[in-house]
Amino acid sequence: MSQAVEKYFVPEPSKFPIFGSFALLCIGSGAVMWLNSVGPGPEVFFLGMATLIYMLFGWFGQVIRESEGGKYGKQVDSAFRWSMGWFIFSEVMFFAAFFGTLFYVRVIAVPSLGSELNAGLIWDGFKAAWPTAGPHAADTFSPMEAWGIPAINTLILLTSGATLTWAHWGLTKDNRGQLKLGLLFTILLGAIFLSLQAFEYIHAYEEMNLKLTSGIYGSTFFMMTGFHGLHVTIGAIMLLVMLFRVLAGHFTKEHHFAFEAAAWYWHFVDVVWLLLFVVVYWL
Repeated sequence: MSQAVEKYFVPEPSKFPIFGSFALLCIGSGAVMWLNSVGPGPEVFFLGMATLIYMLFGWFGQVIRESEGGKYGKQVDSAFRWSMGWFIFSEVMFFAAFFGTLFYVRVIAVPSLGSELNAGLIWDGFKAAWPTAGPHAADTFSPMEAWGIPAINTLILLTSGATLTWAHWGLTKDNRGQLKLGLLFTILLGAIFLSLQAFEYIHAYEEMNLKLTSGIYGSTFFMMTGFHGLHVTIGAIMLLVMLFRVLAGHFTKEHHFAFEAAAWYWHFVDVVWLLLFVVVYWL
């Protein structure tokens, strides 16, 4: 007996990649001009952001319509899974660069600068200990403590991972009420995390004199935690879209990869924060 061969879906030519390329060009060039006070930097930057939002709404909307129209089969599902996996791997490498930088500074660079070989070459008052106020911090600052808001935020993100898993269980059991409630709790916890992080930044700037310009400690602290906050924001937006789709009746217990992809991303964000809490705040 001959077996039916599944037909692979071939999408129509899309205009959205060129919009995405234009958006990234404007965002990058606009940010550079803005930071250097050259030309219409802010206008170019926000034009890129608006174009990017248009692309995301249009392209993902098209994919959702194709998926809900039953055009995707197992091959497309497999391609989506591989694509999301590689995307998260690229994000792992992104944060690995920051963790590698912090490791190099703390374990290699700072002790090396304090060695006898470099005696007399470093600024007055330098101590080969972390955190260091050098090389460009003019004023003293207080390092961020692990206990307090960072510890609370750790508990919040761990709880959000549990509520998202609970929502996934509801989907696999076709319990739509549990699915909606779990997603809503996860999004709210993400919003609370971001609010507390914003409060932490304000406190750092106003009360601790800890700023992005506070030497290598300030720059690594704000770059690592700030980019993580950006990823939490992106993850919360993804989950909010999933909630809207659930409310619209999308997903079944057999077919729901978009939900799984958003959950993968959120759990990745959770793991990164645990590493940040230990390496940046605690140690």
